[in-house]
Amino acid sequence: MIASPYAVVAIGNAIVDVIADADDAFITEQALTKGGMTLIDAERAQSLYGAMGPGREISGGSAANTLAGLARLGKKTAFIGQVADDQLGEVFAHDVRAGGIDFDVAPRPGQPPTARCLILVTPDGQRTMNTFLGAAQFLPETALDSDKIENAEWLYLEGYLWNAPDSRAAMTTAIAMAKKAGRKVALTLSDAFVVHGHRDEFFALMDDGSLDLLFANDTEVRAMMQDDDTASAVAALSARVPMLVCTHGAEGAEAHRGSEHARVPAEPVERVVDTTGAGDLFAAGVFAGLAEGRSLADCLTMGAVCAAEVISHYGARPEKDLAELVRVRLG
Repeated sequence: MIASPYAVVAIGNAIVDVIADADDAFITEQALTKGGMTLIDAERAQSLYGAMGPGREISGGSAANTLAGLARLGKKTAFIGQVADDQLGEVFAHDVRAGGIDFDVAPRPGQPPTARCLILVTPDGQRTMNTFLGAAQFLPETALDSDKIENAEWLYLEGYLWNAPDSRAAMTTAIAMAKKAGRKVALTLSDAFVVHGHRDEFFALMDDGSLDLLFANDTEVRAMMQDDDTASAVAALSARVPMLVCTHGAEGAEAHRGSEHARVPAEPVERVVDTTGAGDLFAAGVFAGLAEGRSLADCLTMGAVCAAEVISHYGARPEKDLAELVRVRLG
């Protein structure tokens, strides 16, 4: 097989994050679930935006954040996602391309507008996300670039997009393209509510050999296995997929690949400012480690280094030189 020009091609939500500080009283007043992600409609997005404090607009989206980290680690990537033909769509496209990520999906004319995620950050660094998916959920199969998908080492799928019929169909087609070309496919479960809605479908992907790597956190693993014990849920789920990476927040992360197992602690952080994007950047470090042929433990450590960087500031895109941070940490 010829060498892949792309380390990762990702399909995900094209979202612009609007990040604002908030206290716990505001979270309660707005009847929000602290630390979680809730899908909202246009009316709720407008009312919540009006109630929020001053915000910072930063391009986001889970898979796109991962690619931003990979680009900072020197890896070539491409993004497939849908924006609208509006100002936020232009902001997203500019930020992605400026970050060194290939992105050429045409903007969608008319309504709905480009997706946005209203993120409220409490003093403890927890982020509460409220997402209006807008144009992102209308990603058509025609947006897929078969050359990119067939020539990427990994196709990376964002679980959030599995909720919408158009984007789910596009992702299913992309999986078939990647597997036919002998490429690997990874999925991030994204959130427990995604698991609750599509658990059986995800198991079907595992059982038919469509998935080579699954990213999840404690809550998502427990939801997949319907088991309140994290350790037993991880053990059971790892037997269903060739490779499982499970993050445990401040308790670090672990990976299972066949008979191999590794676990690492979280990297120390002087102050947690905003946990937005922690899992996304963790995935970036893991993918980079895999591309370099590193051990499971090193891949996890690279993920932990990247996650520690992104939670030390506002926004889900890295600000420091991740490659240098990894070099200092691992050599």
